[in-house]
Amino acid sequence: MATAAPPAPTKIRGVQPLRAGVGHSFFWRRLHSLSGIVPIGAFLIEHIVSNYETMNGPLAYAQQVKFLNALPLVRVLEWGLIFIPLAFHALYGVFIAFRGRVNVDVYPWAGNYAYVMQRVTGLIAFAYIIQHIWRQRFAGVSLPENPAMAFHKVQVELANPWMLAIYVIAMIATTWHFAYGIWLFAAKWGITPGDRARRRSGYVCTAFGAALCVMGLLSIYAVAFKPEYRNAPIPNMSSQPAGVVEPAPTSVTPGTTNPTQPGEVR
Repeated sequence: MATAAPPAPTKIRGVQPLRAGVGHSFFWRRLHSLSGIVPIGAFLIEHIVSNYETMNGPLAYAQQVKFLNALPLVRVLEWGLIFIPLAFHALYGVFIAFRGRVNVDVYPWAGNYAYVMQRVTGLIAFAYIIQHIWRQRFAGVSLPENPAMAFHKVQVELANPWMLAIYVIAMIATTWHFAYGIWLFAAKWGITPGDRARRRSGYVCTAFGAALCVMGLLSIYAVAFKPEYRNAPIPNMSSQPAGVVEPAPTSVTPGTTNPTQPGEVR
């Protein structure tokens, strides 16, 4: 007696999602999750706290930039703990985002919306960080050699309304992405087992992310809008590490380029 042939497997269109336990996806996803907390998350916290010094004016911010760039092996730390982990986390995150399936139209649950927002905010943060690192770290005046120019350099950038809007959107997106990333990390690594623990973790992560966001937005406000700093002169730092020559103090107007000062390192 002839038996019916088994039905052919249905071919699913599009790129298949990653699945835990298939190939090396489990290892790379865990590494991706860990890198979002350490070292990238730690750097984000430090970066927002350091930028909050703008609330105290150009000199305080310049001193913070100078302190960070005077750390031992600072360039090794910069590449080993910031740029390389950030590149891995961002690129693998983009890979995951384009391999995932969005189904909020079928399952409009809070968890699904959070999943989508995590991917969207990650893409926003990725695009912003690329231009931010290039413009503030590598283009124009080199801040590691000229920390006194730090406040003015950011101020000139934020004088552009489009850049100001980008900074605000990116700050909200980045802190949301990090806060929800902490919640996911705690859930995936077994730190918060059970619905009750995850619900409480959600409250803590929300409050923490909101605090970071407020600090970041206040830093932007200080540079772009705080009246006493709008036409502040470039600070004359009395002490500096060997080889650093600060420009002479001068009054500058936000939105204008600063003339090259005698002895300034370019």
